[in-house]
Amino acid sequence: MRRFLAIVVGALVLLATPLAAPFASASPPTLRQLAARHDLRIGTAVDMAALDADPVYRQRTGSEFSTVTAENVMKWEVLEPQRGQYDWSAADELMSFARRHGQAVRGHVLVWHNQLPAWLNETDFSAAELRNILRQHIFDTVGHFRGRIWQWDVVNEAFNEDGTLRDTICLRKLGPGYIADAFRWAHQADPKAKLFYNDYNIEDVNAKSDAVYALVKSLRAQGVPIDGVGVQAHLTVDAPPTTFRENLKRFDRLGLDTAITEADVRMVLPPDAAKLRAQADVYRDILGDCLATRHCISFTVWGFTDKYSWVPGWFEGEGAANLLDENYQPKPAYDAVRAELAARSVAHAA
Repeated sequence: MRRFLAIVVGALVLLATPLAAPFASASPPTLRQLAARHDLRIGTAVDMAALDADPVYRQRTGSEFSTVTAENVMKWEVLEPQRGQYDWSAADELMSFARRHGQAVRGHVLVWHNQLPAWLNETDFSAAELRNILRQHIFDTVGHFRGRIWQWDVVNEAFNEDGTLRDTICLRKLGPGYIADAFRWAHQADPKAKLFYNDYNIEDVNAKSDAVYALVKSLRAQGVPIDGVGVQAHLTVDAPPTTFRENLKRFDRLGLDTAITEADVRMVLPPDAAKLRAQADVYRDILGDCLATRHCISFTVWGFTDKYSWVPGWFEGEGAANLLDENYQPKPAYDAVRAELAARSVAHAA
């Protein structure tokens, strides 16, 4: 009888205990958890020096994001500083970090006119020599990471603002066919990787995005293995895109994936409440446009904290472009991204 009474009393005590306390201390879902409800990968570019030295940066990179992009350490000048001598160490470190945290990796970048090794720029190679060098670079790089890269930015920023092809060493020596060749070689080196063309200022329907559209449509018609278009989305608070969704959807209709690959939203410093609200609106709107596009498969920010932002070094007097401030405190933009993912999750579930 005493045992029976003890069980009854214990049960009554449990029933009387408020249930709110344990749940109140539960952590809110991360960005990656919210994005997963949409089958969307959410990612960040990674500064490897910060990843090594800053434990808060390392923790947030691993917990908040489901993809990572090498900010610099997969670029040609870093991987092959001397011809034929590769340094994979920093890139391999990022790959290991991603594996430990269950993250997919965006490879950035195979063919670009910037951050080329000095030996490539300083030597007047013949067209045949350059073609072989480019082919070897793609096969060596993609082959090294074969089976471990989700998306490759194969060709980056090949167009001018007016839609003409940019004057680069590849265009001058090899002609416009270098673009198709790069995609073919990347596919041969890793048939499972998704291959993207990537560019900036192509958020809206404009001369540049029209040229990209014509390019990728032509590549598809030729049977070139291109899977998607990366829209960088380096934006400002005072000039947000107005036809972004329309633009994404036309690539979608070609049967291509799209991805927002380098999003940040800069402002004239110092920040104030109005600028921060405008920034939040831009982040929310471009994410919403991605979520409204069937084959927009990932949303990547180009860094997530103002502490390590590239913007002040490139745009004089501008900055504060990321989701968190320099002290890792969430800005209205972070809250807007969370709210957009959560609200649309609820709507989708309903």
